[in-house]
Amino acid sequence: MHTGRTAVRRTTWAARYKRRLAVTDALVLLWAVLGAYLTRFGMDDAAALDLGGFAPSYLALSLLLGVVWFGALTSFDTRDPTVIGVGYEEYRRVVDASVRLFGLIAIVAYLTRTDVARGFLLLALPAGLAMLLVSRWMWRKYLHLQRRFDRWSDRVVVVGAAGHVRDLTKSLQREKHAGYHVVGLCVSDVDERGAQELRDELGVPVLGDPSDVVRLAGEVGASAVAVASVERYEELSDLGWQLEGTGTDLIVAPSLVQGAGPRVHTRPVGGLALLHVEAPRYVGANKVGKTLFDLVVASACIVVLSPLLVTIALLVRFTDPGPVIYRQRRIGLNGAPFDMLKFRTMVVDADTRLAELIAANEAAGPLFKMRDDPRVTRVGRVLRRYSLDELPQLFNVLNRTMSLVGPRPPLPHEVATYEERVARRLLMRPGMTGLWQVSGRSDLSWEDSVRLDLFYVENWSITEDLLILAKTLRAVVSSRGAY
Repeated sequence: MHTGRTAVRRTTWAARYKRRLAVTDALVLLWAVLGAYLTRFGMDDAAALDLGGFAPSYLALSLLLGVVWFGALTSFDTRDPTVIGVGYEEYRRVVDASVRLFGLIAIVAYLTRTDVARGFLLLALPAGLAMLLVSRWMWRKYLHLQRRFDRWSDRVVVVGAAGHVRDLTKSLQREKHAGYHVVGLCVSDVDERGAQELRDELGVPVLGDPSDVVRLAGEVGASAVAVASVERYEELSDLGWQLEGTGTDLIVAPSLVQGAGPRVHTRPVGGLALLHVEAPRYVGANKVGKTLFDLVVASACIVVLSPLLVTIALLVRFTDPGPVIYRQRRIGLNGAPFDMLKFRTMVVDADTRLAELIAANEAAGPLFKMRDDPRVTRVGRVLRRYSLDELPQLFNVLNRTMSLVGPRPPLPHEVATYEERVARRLLMRPGMTGLWQVSGRSDLSWEDSVRLDLFYVENWSITEDLLILAKTLRAVVSSRGAY
């Protein structure tokens, strides 16, 4: 009975959210098609499409277009609960459905030699598509706000070995906006003391053994079971059958291909679902495209921001004696050293005073971070808070020692401690920003910083770069994790 209530609760919030999306989509499409009609034809009731003996009015065709457009959004599953709230798949489906619909209209008009008012279509598509994306983004922000307080989220029980359970639970807790609220753990390899340590560390109770997960998930009202690891495939298959009909979803974290992300594709062979992992690619057209993107955007930013650059330079120069630009040796593409440019935010003898502050280091691994570093100047604190000290790195982008988006540029002494796996960060040019910048900045642990950088290197795309740049603006404005 409890499992049934879980299914009802999960269905309720998802259905409510889908209905709200549907209503908003309908209003946006009505606004787009009627707006395009009034802009193109005004109040001319006689405007009609000439189809020989049949001449439907453009007003009726506008309303029909809105209905068909709404149907296209529905048929492309743009409101599917599995894609809403996180990632860009929701937006991609909205764009795909809209562009395909208008492409089909254009093809049909061409084949039937129908003289459709092109101005009407050229107004309706961009206006409607833009507003659809804006409305979806606004609803996503509302959904994220709800999920920050563990509302409108799936209640999840995580299952597996202690190490895998710990890693997956931390990831789900860190990414609250993804909509997974961990309410219990079923761990296979811990005693009572280990279970207590896990509970203290994660703030989630250990419910029992994975063999009893179906009953335990029902007792805590879980809507999903997330498998962090299994010893045998049969265990996963059996769990799937046990959850059948309970209203509880099965989620699998494929640890064997961790970090491969969008390079993973499933292919059914002989009754087995084989995971194909594509090799990371950063050659040919991809490399040229990223280079051109960097050069064009960096050049434009330098021109637009030149008054701000000059103002900051004057503030640094006249508020503290010393050079305006601080050149710091960093390690770039394939281990090549380069001088990374920054506006100076510390006193001139900051490097020589580092040794006396090592004991106050707040970062893990080879990083040095100190929230109240006494070497930072008064102007420097403001520049660091909003990452304005990083702007001279636009010139690093122009001379190709850096990229707009990429792994964090490491110091030479950090690279000296790299193991082979971590050294893969050096296979791409370091970036002014990256996943590390939009995921917490200085608040990140060393392990999280490495994980995010490696994920970026292995799964880079222009689309991902654009999303990171957009999120960087938000991270900079909020100044979260900056010191």
